[in-house]
Formats: sequence, structure tokens, C-alpha cells
Amino acid sequence: MIKHLDLRDGNINKLLLEFSIPAIIGMLVMAFYVIIGRIFVGQGVGSIALAAVTVAQPIMTIMMAFGVLIGIGATALASIRMGEQKYKEVEEIAGNATLLLIILPLVIAVIYYLFSDTFLRLFGASEEVLPYARDYMNVFMLGAIPGALSPGLNNFIRAQGNPRFSMTTQIIGAVINIVFNYIFIFMMGLGIKGSALATVFGQVVSMIWVLSFFFQDKSRIKLRAKNLKPKLSITLKITTIGFAPFALQLAASVQQTILNQTVKFYGGDLALSAVGIIMSTGMLFIMPIIGLSQGAQPIVGFNYGAKLYNRVKEAEKKAIFYATIFSVVSFFLIRMFAIPIVGLFSAEDPALTELSAHALVTFFALLPIIGFQIMGSNYFQAVGKAVESTILSLSRQVLFFIPLLLILPRFWGIEGVWRTAPIADACSVLLTGAIFLSEMRKLSNMPKVPSQDVSYPES
Repeated sequence: MIKHLDLRDGNINKLLLEFSIPAIIGMLVMAFYVIIGRIFVGQGVGSIALAAVTVAQPIMTIMMAFGVLIGIGATALASIRMGEQKYKEVEEIAGNATLLLIILPLVIAVIYYLFSDTFLRLFGASEEVLPYARDYMNVFMLGAIPGALSPGLNNFIRAQGNPRFSMTTQIIGAVINIVFNYIFIFMMGLGIKGSALATVFGQVVSMIWVLSFFFQDKSRIKLRAKNLKPKLSITLKITTIGFAPFALQLAASVQQTILNQTVKFYGGDLALSAVGIIMSTGMLFIMPIIGLSQGAQPIVGFNYGAKLYNRVKEAEKKAIFYATIFSVVSFFLIRMFAIPIVGLFSAEDPALTELSAHALVTFFALLPIIGFQIMGSNYFQAVGKAVESTILSLSRQVLFFIPLLLILPRFWGIEGVWRTAPIADACSVLLTGAIFLSEMRKLSNMPKVPSQDVSYPES
């Protein structure tokens, strides 16, 4: 296990590898299980079912947004407090986060069940797609609480220096999801309901696995009943820091809704199925970069809290370098293998394969620069600068993507939808570069402090 003393004095490259590789593997596993689940749905149920999952995506993203609000916000705050040696507050943060990760998903699930058809139509369901989307989401929402608790508390495990256990959590959930997707769809004939049920199974087992960690000796953060009592000051700090990634996920839901409606208008249900393929495949190339950013976060946050700014800069530079390499490799893989990749979802539908392959290449035309944008915005989240983090996190999906999505298809039709993404990417990278480079110059001028022992005390 990595000690917090290592975060202060350890080799940055080694720390990035120690923290990021398990996170990247975990993210890749998540991406694979989403992709395989979509393949099972496409092959076992049909293209209309793929469209239904695409329609359901904005709702699932809203659920994820609230999990991110609490999980990422609390973890970033806890990392800073560990750097400041405020250890009592760390457990209070964990307790308050746990309570919020139970209450918020429950409220959202109740609201969904009251207005399910209204939401699904809003998110792009046609009359043909609606029954499939309803079947999928009615089962999926049964896992609202474990679906939030598992990833939310898993961040605390990583922040304590246990990235491998954190990775194992993601692998367990993914394997269960994949196995039961196959069983429920192909062996038991449960169709799209089976896919949703497999997801719920994976979430429940992952939640149990995560909770078990906090009651083991190797966990230095304990979940104590007294800390489940809500504390307004801590809740406000958690939500302030977590607001940027929360807003990003919420914006993603808005983006997906507008995208679904626009695609349905210009391309019909076939194009809606293509969007599902693009988004699922895109996870394979974006999630590892997010994993790298998760691995860098405790390193950056701890050293920023300890006022070791040279180490903060070194960690950021190296994280950006690795993210860019991965982005470039992913770009060439998409260019070379677009048709075989999308063909996995739609082997029986050549028209869908052709449309999806073209859209995939166009949508990710500027993928090589995305690594910098993600890492740049993640820096401000890691050091608790909510305003900058919010602006940069929202830049691709709100400030640029949505306006372009409303404008470009008027001139280029469905082609305008696919071209929206690279243009938005270019604009967001320019904005991120200006703000991030200014911050790095400020960091160089901040006063340094002598090294001090900030290791975490034994429980």
C-alpha cells in the first residue's frame, strides 16, 4: 500500500503509475463491459434496443452526475485535508458522503418512476423505441443506491493509497455484468430487461465489496455511525468542489438529450442507434484518460495541500504527456479499425455499420488534443478551485458543443451533428490552454514551504 509520506517524497513517475494504472485498467474494464453489453443488446435484441439504450443514457448520466458530485467532491476535499493533517475531518467527510450517496439516488429514482414516460420521450424515444426504453430503465433504477455508493466510496479507497483494491471493485462489477448479460439475454431470453438486471447485479456486488473495505484494518478511513450525521459545512464544501464534475455530467445529460432529439429529427431511429454505438465505443478511448486523471488527483491534491508546488507542476506535466500519448494512439486506432469496431454491434445491418463508422471517425477527428483538455480541467478540481474547474469541465459540452449542435445541422444536416464534436474540442482546448498556463505561472511564484512529515497516523 502507498503511504501518504510517499505522496510527498516519492518519485512522481512511479506514483503516477502506481495510482493510474489500476484506475486505467478499471476504466477500461468499465468501458469493455458497457461495449459488450451493447453488443449483446444489438445482437440479441436488435437495433431498436440499441436506440432504447441510447435514449436511456441521459437518465443514467444524471444518476452518475450525483454520484460524481459527492464521490469526487468528497475525495478531493479529503485528499487536501490529509495534506493539511486534518485527519478527524477526513472521516467526517467520508461519513457525510455516504449519507448523501444514499439519499440523493433514492430521491431521483422516485422522481423517475413518477414521470418515466415523460422523461423517456423528452430524451428522444419514438413510439417504437419507448417500450424498450421503459423496460430497460424501470429495472435499471432499482440499482440507484448501489450504483451511486459503489463508485462514490471507491474514490476514497484510491485516495488512501489502495488503487489496486479500487481497480478490483470495478473488475468485479464488470465481470458480473458481462456474465449475466449473456445469461439473461441469450440463455433466459429476458431481452433488454435482462441487460438492465445484469447491471443491477454488478452494482450490488460492487457495493458490498467496497463497503467491506472500510471495516478492514487496512482502511485508515473508517465509516462510523456518528459521522453519518449530516454536517452542513462539510456538505457545502463537498458539493462546491464536486460541482464541476457534477455540472459536467449534468451537461452531458443535456447534451445527450439535445443530441438524441437532433439525430432523431435529421436521421431517424437508425442514426439514434449509431449514436449509441459511437458513445459506447468512445468510452473505450476516453475512459482510460479519465482513469489517468483519477490517478493524478490524489498526488496533485495532497502536494497542493502540503504546499509542495514543484511536485504539483511535475505531476501535471507528466500526466498531460501520458494522456496525450494515449489520445494519439486512440486516434489512429479509430481511423484504421472503425468499420470492424462498429460491425461488432451491427453485423446484420450494413446500413447501420456504414453510418456508424463514418460518424465515429468524424466525431473523434481531434481526439489527440482531448487528453490535455481533460487533465487541465482535472487539475483545478484536484486543488479545490471550483470556478475554474467548472468552466473548463463545461466548455466542451455546454459552452461550445450545445450551441454548435443547434446551429451546424441546419446547414449540413446529419453531417453537422458529427462535425460538432471536433469543432467543440478545438475551442475547449484553446480555452483550457489559456487558463491552465496562467495557473502554472502563478504556481511558480507561490511561496514554498520546508518539507515536513505529513504521514497519516495509524488508526
